[in-house]
Amino acid sequence: MGSDETEVLHYLEKYATVFNSMAQDILHRSGGDGAASYPNPFNQERLNELLSGETKIDANKLMQHQFSYLQKQSELWQEASRVMMGETIESAAPKGKKDKRFSHQQWDENPIYRYIKESYLINAEMLTNTIDSIEFADPRHKDQAKFFTRQYVNSLSPTNFVLTNPDVCEEILATKGESLIKGMQAYLEDLEESPLEAFKMRQTDASAFTLGENLAYTPGEVVYRNELIELIHYAPTGKTQHSIPALVVPPFINKFYVMDLEEKKSLAKGLLDSGYNVFMISWVNADSELGDNDLFDYMRKGPLAAIEAVKQITEQDKVNLTGFCVGGTLSAMTTAYLRGIGDESIGSLTLLTTLLDFSQPGEVGNYFSEDMLPMIEQNAEIKGVFDGRIIAMSFSLLRENSLFWSFFIDNYLKGKDPAPFDILYWNSDSTNIPAACFKQYLRLTYWENKLKNPGEIVIDGVPIDLGNIDVPTYFLTTVADHIVLWKSAYEGTKLVSGDTRFVLAGSGHIAGVINPTNGGKYPHWTNDTLEETPEKWFEGVTEQAGSWWQDWHKWLKPHSGKRKAMPAPGSHEDFPSLGAAPGSYVLKRLE
Repeated sequence: MGSDETEVLHYLEKYATVFNSMAQDILHRSGGDGAASYPNPFNQERLNELLSGETKIDANKLMQHQFSYLQKQSELWQEASRVMMGETIESAAPKGKKDKRFSHQQWDENPIYRYIKESYLINAEMLTNTIDSIEFADPRHKDQAKFFTRQYVNSLSPTNFVLTNPDVCEEILATKGESLIKGMQAYLEDLEESPLEAFKMRQTDASAFTLGENLAYTPGEVVYRNELIELIHYAPTGKTQHSIPALVVPPFINKFYVMDLEEKKSLAKGLLDSGYNVFMISWVNADSELGDNDLFDYMRKGPLAAIEAVKQITEQDKVNLTGFCVGGTLSAMTTAYLRGIGDESIGSLTLLTTLLDFSQPGEVGNYFSEDMLPMIEQNAEIKGVFDGRIIAMSFSLLRENSLFWSFFIDNYLKGKDPAPFDILYWNSDSTNIPAACFKQYLRLTYWENKLKNPGEIVIDGVPIDLGNIDVPTYFLTTVADHIVLWKSAYEGTKLVSGDTRFVLAGSGHIAGVINPTNGGKYPHWTNDTLEETPEKWFEGVTEQAGSWWQDWHKWLKPHSGKRKAMPAPGSHEDFPSLGAAPGSYVLKRLE
């Protein structure tokens, strides 16, 4: 053994235990007295609670899974011996789609790594099948048990540990152990910038982006400001614009500029180039002083205030309202409120990846239980806000292998610097939510699902009834969305009463929406007939190549009035420029 290899082994002996402890620290981070105060999918206490509740085991199914498990383990032992003798054999592990975690050739060619991989996959399948053999009294508990088991299984993947990842070991040899040192430094830096309740892992090179320069740089002016929003009026890109303005309401749990990334991918720029007069809400990154603002305040000081400002600036009595995700839910609530008081300010409503009926909230719902929800609320009450970094981590863990463990391996085990990526920069630019708003939103939507029921929510004496939304409404969902399931979003079409169009786009929650007309990678599916079920609707779809933006712009045009020359942003006497876009609220980062 050479001196270089001896030195590398010394590094491994010194740091392997440290890195394994580091992984466990990330997984089990919790606030105060060790009690989890945020949705921690790695906390096995919740899984134990679920399994100790009212359950029934399907004995036949369990015995079949156990027999299959023992058979595969026996085959693996035999095959491992034959592989060591130089034979080429088929894997005993579960067949199916290639697992990207095990793409390195050593996982198949090296007998030791091969055995580690196959043993892990067989055991992972057995754990998953065991949960499948259990019948829960509450179907939600079954989903949660599957979710927590998946998180646990994926956290134990051999790719997540120094000595059992050939790619990591190669990097250690190539750098003579320097990659371990660099990875540890990166971990300590990220740890320092993380709140107590979560871990903020870097996902991109933050130094590569500057808002107003290479992100969120569509020209415009801030023309209105209150304690919760700045209202941006974008400069036209042509000589004329449609007279009826478009107001975009982004989610208040994120920064607005996901709708205005670089020029090609900017939804705002796409609307401008199609001749629309575009306004955008930019939400404040709240601190504890704003903690008493609830969801209804977000409606009053958000879309309601912006609608009035936009109407005065454009001298129009109607606004085309567009909401994205949580911003869509808020926009629908706003429209129902206005129609409830006889106000006809909304000319049309567009809801992008939006839930109105939260009966099937997707994997996000796995974070909430009768025990967990009060802890989440208590965390927000103590701080006055719910820390946006906790939300960011929670969403990343919905796709744990691609959005969490892959970065853990590259950043800390291999000591690599993450590459610049605009969407991941936005994703890491977290936004706090006032405690009152966060608590009320969770209770009224995900937990109690009141918005879908007429009159169960009352704002300033006005019962909120989504059936009052009699304006033309456009629903856009994405086929691979793991936050807003497209079939769940389809249920919203049954709650509104206006002329409704439903469109399904390719890809996921962000990439499917930000899919520009020029160069968009994903197709979309349309069906002019709304069927009783999403499955029936999909049977009659027509696949359309390219971005859904063209379909939306075409739908929006008849509701937008004639084109004419419009005053420049910031030129209105009562709404002068308060500064250039992207404004000041968006610049506050949680560090």
